[in-house]
Amino acid sequence: MTLQQLKYVVKVADKGTISDAAKELFISQPSLTNAIKELENEMQITIFNRTNKGIVVSNTGDEFLAYARQVLEQANLLEEKFLNVKKQSTRFSVSTQHYSFAVNAFVDVIREFGGNQYDFTLRETQTYEIIEDINRLKSEIGIIYTSSKNEEVIMKLIKQKGLVFCELFIANPNVFISSKHPLAKKREITMNEIEEYPYLSFEQGDYNSFYFSEEILSTLDRNKNIKVRDRATLFNLVIGLNGYTVSTGVISKELNGENIIAKPLKVDEYMRVGIIKQKNVALSRYGVAYIEALKRHIFAYTQ
Repeated sequence: MTLQQLKYVVKVADKGTISDAAKELFISQPSLTNAIKELENEMQITIFNRTNKGIVVSNTGDEFLAYARQVLEQANLLEEKFLNVKKQSTRFSVSTQHYSFAVNAFVDVIREFGGNQYDFTLRETQTYEIIEDINRLKSEIGIIYTSSKNEEVIMKLIKQKGLVFCELFIANPNVFISSKHPLAKKREITMNEIEEYPYLSFEQGDYNSFYFSEEILSTLDRNKNIKVRDRATLFNLVIGLNGYTVSTGVISKELNGENIIAKPLKVDEYMRVGIIKQKNVALSRYGVAYIEALKRHIFAYTQ
């Protein structure tokens, strides 16, 4: 296995076809195909499935490509440091539940490392997918929360996947409501006071168990339930319907404006927010910088 072979398979995966990758790599299509076959034979895996419509990355190939990209990134860093050679665009990916501080920290990393070329990905997605993204190295860092209700299940799954959870902060539950909500002037809100209003939560797809719910207290019965897929839609409905959701209370006015506010929810529960990452894989410089940026923004919001 060589760095050149790793570059070949990554380029094919990025371009989607052997022919397009060969053109960009300035080699013949048969040469590229042979190089990939040699790598697959050596590693005893199938990286690309060949179909009538072209090539498709296999599940094993998806995992292999994640490691290949990390190896190439480390090789690029060595050349930058010791040969003073600037390599191709920076790559970095984060998968997270829907937190504004995750977005703010992502912006900081791009500003610090982006330069003229970069390929960054921020995935606000479902809880189980976040864990799978880190497991398959699709993302380097994931951000999720645990509570007394889901901690045992979530931590068991994280351990089974060979990942680790590192705590960022512990928050008391808050309701996110409109600044014009009938309860907006209250210092603290009880469940009895909020229950008549529409409850908004993030849809979790095939893993819609309360263990994977992004909102704490999801096991409670509510008469008015609305599930959404993205943060903008949720906040629009919070404003338009006097709805509410339950989260950490850490909110960015810069991103979410003045129309959404957080009010403490009077319940005996907690949210332990943290990052998940591969247990035996060192963080890249972008990952390290991202975690530092997370801590800065969280500290700023909670003071």
